[in-house]
Amino acid sequence: MLPALQSCPRHLLVCEKSSFLREKSRHSAHVETHYYNYCVSILLPECGILPEKLKRVIDDMGSYYLVKNLPLHAFLTQEFNDLFIKKGLFYALTYNTRIDQDNVAAVLPTGKLIISVDKDTYEELGLQGKPSVYSGKNAMRYIVTIDLTDRAMSPDGKMFQRVKWALTEKKPLSFDFLLAWDNSEEPSILSYFSKYTVKECKFKISSSVSRDLHCPLLKSEKLYSNEGESCSATELFEWLGAISNNIDWSKESSSFISSFCCPEPSILVEQAHLCTITGFITPVKIQQLVKQLREYFNEPKLSQWVSLMVHGFADSPVSWRESEHGFFKGGENLYNFVIFNNEDYWLQMAVGTHDGCPP
Repeated sequence: MLPALQSCPRHLLVCEKSSFLREKSRHSAHVETHYYNYCVSILLPECGILPEKLKRVIDDMGSYYLVKNLPLHAFLTQEFNDLFIKKGLFYALTYNTRIDQDNVAAVLPTGKLIISVDKDTYEELGLQGKPSVYSGKNAMRYIVTIDLTDRAMSPDGKMFQRVKWALTEKKPLSFDFLLAWDNSEEPSILSYFSKYTVKECKFKISSSVSRDLHCPLLKSEKLYSNEGESCSATELFEWLGAISNNIDWSKESSSFISSFCCPEPSILVEQAHLCTITGFITPVKIQQLVKQLREYFNEPKLSQWVSLMVHGFADSPVSWRESEHGFFKGGENLYNFVIFNNEDYWLQMAVGTHDGCPP
């Protein structure tokens, strides 16, 4: 057997238990600083049809945009800064690029342009950066961070002139970009980038209902209990992953290597609704979903909990905030909320081998 196959790659799963009602609850901060998300899965045990209010929020999520062959210097103009960066909540991420092989770029809602490039491109650009934390002794990838809100990036500043020269003359870089703007003036994305090929994209929404499903028995105050009254955080995370990927998770395990079984203790539910949303999903839209799931329990429900799992882009240059994200083998970059009917929640954050510990 190859050495790489003899052991599973390292991964990190950070778990946090709290309540939405606590003044120092960090749930909003965790959502807001996980900028680039492509899939959200909502699981509602003991539910056959999506509640009307939740369905309305999902249907009203709006659009995002795909811009073809957009040069990086398009983000440097004063007009772009005034229209998008200064108003906040603008997101851009290169599309169909691989963080471990290609040059990748992103504009954060904080106004920072992050460029992750190979060694040759970095040397051609001539801009100041730092070696990727995953490069090892011989750096083969570099990260260049440009703060578009910095005063030195004003049109008459020396830094601006150097960055503009590097990206327009010395080493022009163009990519296909996914764009989103959580602002009431969102249609201006179409008008501002009209000289490029722009496509408006709708979110893909799919739903399925599982019958007679074995679900873990969860109690909000028992996440870290050693009394066997609730499954472990890791067992729950694996079970939710299997459910969201429509893997057959039968009650009984067998000797077959790919067999799974529901963690104990468990209960049998008559039905469970899984709704999956796919696209370029911004934190604001996820906050709206979390808010609606909290209100889901305003009326009595058979189930005591629901879950919301969010998958980040595997090839995003960052995971949370400005923490560098690496691919290595899997590119894991996701988190999950288990929301209880008493406003408690469990938050599970997971990253793969080439990532620092989630916040």
